[in-house]
Amino acid sequence: MSPTFPEPTDAASTRTEVMVRYLDYFRDQVASRVEGIPVDEQRVTRVPSGWTPVQLLKHLTHVEQRWLEWGFEGAVIAEPWADRRDGRWFVADTETLDDLLAAFRAQARRSNAVIESHGLDDVGQPGPRWEGQPPATLERVLLHLVQEYARHVGHLDIVAELAGGPTGE
Repeated sequence: MSPTFPEPTDAASTRTEVMVRYLDYFRDQVASRVEGIPVDEQRVTRVPSGWTPVQLLKHLTHVEQRWLEWGFEGAVIAEPWADRRDGRWFVADTETLDDLLAAFRAQARRSNAVIESHGLDDVGQPGPRWEGQPPATLERVLLHLVQEYARHVGHLDIVAELAGGPTGE
């Protein structure tokens, strides 16, 4: 069952639970939109900036890895920018939608494990993610991720509508 939109009046035991609910909801929206777009449209751009639905899916997988594993936890990630080539989002022809969705969902599980193992006031580890600035708290990182997902789900709604796929809630 897909998660429902986390209404502000829904009871939650912690602020962390609220954040995870929003992320899980937006993740589900991204996956269902991309899956619902006709196959011949999933690798086609409908916007002047040139991104495709499968590129957005891969981008969000790496966004979570960059912010939570590489950034917040300070993990060594061989290619934190592996969703890009020549300054643009990139998906190889050999990467299938099933592979991209599996990576996206696996990253969501890893991200949720990171989130649930820390308090919202915990401060991230110093490292290259912060570009010389002091690391952010987990709460600030999660607010950034929720904002990024909300923005990209809106973008994807427009592309899905133009491509004849599902939109809205």
